[in-house]
Amino acid sequence: MSAAEYVIEGMNMSYQREESTAVQVLEFLGKIVVYAIVGVLLFEGMTKGYAFGHEVFCPSAMEAPPGRDKYVTMEEGTSAAQAAKILRRSGLIGNEASFLIQAKFYEYTINSGTYCLNTSMTSRDILEVLNAGPETEEEEGS
Repeated sequence: MSAAEYVIEGMNMSYQREESTAVQVLEFLGKIVVYAIVGVLLFEGMTKGYAFGHEVFCPSAMEAPPGRDKYVTMEEGTSAAQAAKILRRSGLIGNEASFLIQAKFYEYTINSGTYCLNTSMTSRDILEVLNAGPETEEEEGS
């Protein structure tokens, strides 16, 4: 092997080592980025999950007392999902999913009728009223 070939071969080996080191650094940085993304997603998921669970088991009202009265009508056969949409559009609940879970978990039913509900009521309070049924004029007079 001539001296020139020896120098060229040495340069190639040096270039391969530099390339190998660069690849290793890029792989390491790629792993760090992936771990950071996974960490952020886990944190966001836990935060959102906690907030949703809190809304299901410790619901909050849309407004502070005294709130505003709103009249809503539930037709015969209204499902909990349909009631949730009606209540959301009326500004009485903030989260349809937590309302549905509460209705199922606490075994509430939606009775037909016209109800006077207040924006200072929690979704659980509203479910209790819908489960009991609307007040009739006889009950109001008693």
